[in-house]
Amino acid sequence: MWVTISLIAFLLIVIIANVRIVSQSNAFVIERIGAYFSTWGTGIHVKIPFLDQIAARVTLKEQVADFAPQPVITKDNVTMMIDTVIFLQITDPKLYTYGVINPFNAIENLSTTTLRNIIGELELDETLTSRDMINNRMRLVLDEATDPWGIKVNRVEVRNITPPKSIQEAMEKQMRAERERRELILKAEGEKQSAILVAEGQKASAILKAEAEKAAVILQAEAAKEAAIREAEGEAQAILNVQKATADGLNMLKSVNADDPLIKLKSLETLQKVADGQATKIIIPSEIQNLAGLVTGISELVKK
Repeated sequence: MWVTISLIAFLLIVIIANVRIVSQSNAFVIERIGAYFSTWGTGIHVKIPFLDQIAARVTLKEQVADFAPQPVITKDNVTMMIDTVIFLQITDPKLYTYGVINPFNAIENLSTTTLRNIIGELELDETLTSRDMINNRMRLVLDEATDPWGIKVNRVEVRNITPPKSIQEAMEKQMRAERERRELILKAEGEKQSAILVAEGQKASAILKAEAEKAAVILQAEAAKEAAIREAEGEAQAILNVQKATADGLNMLKSVNADDPLIKLKSLETLQKVADGQATKIIIPSEIQNLAGLVTGISELVKK
């Protein structure tokens, strides 16, 4: 009786001792009699006592491998320290377990040699400005090299690049000189732009002034032209009035049947108006000379 109970208790203890629960994002590599048997995923598993053993417990989460800064030499023989960070994930627990001894140490050494090869092809300035290219090339090389180890390299980031102190001082001087050069260029461009604006303003002012003077000359010419036209029209109207008055006078004489002496007397009056005390010499037609003498005589008798 006690033997049976003890045997049952022993079996329960053995079974319970060999029950394993694999949590999320983890995997167990199981060996049976020293050889790989299976990989346990998430869930409850029971291994055979004395035959099965857990060879490795592997996490499937993404991991960060932060390695110490590595000295590298550029193409132009400048030694600098570069610090890299690698983001990786185990995709095959079996390959990770049996692929390489100490995988993280292997990845560190591989990243160091890869980084030195890449930087050795670049000069200092290219190294400082080509981080994305360095990251991509390292990721491709490391991902290909770690694939047989069951590791996936997701990203590689160059965290810090530290040139020698002398190079840093030279770079600071260069940056300071570049900033001063840009400042002078901006100042010169500002003065140039200001001069251009002033010149354009003066040009616009001169154009407006010339247009105003031209408009004034045109207005004066038009005014003079209008005045000349009005003066000519006035003279023409005066001539027309004189001609009309003459025509009316002739028509009047004709209508009253004026005789020859009367016409001659009117002619004499006309000559007197023409002279108006201003003429020094007047030519009198022969037909009215006698009439003029008669008028003069009459005028003298009247004065007496």
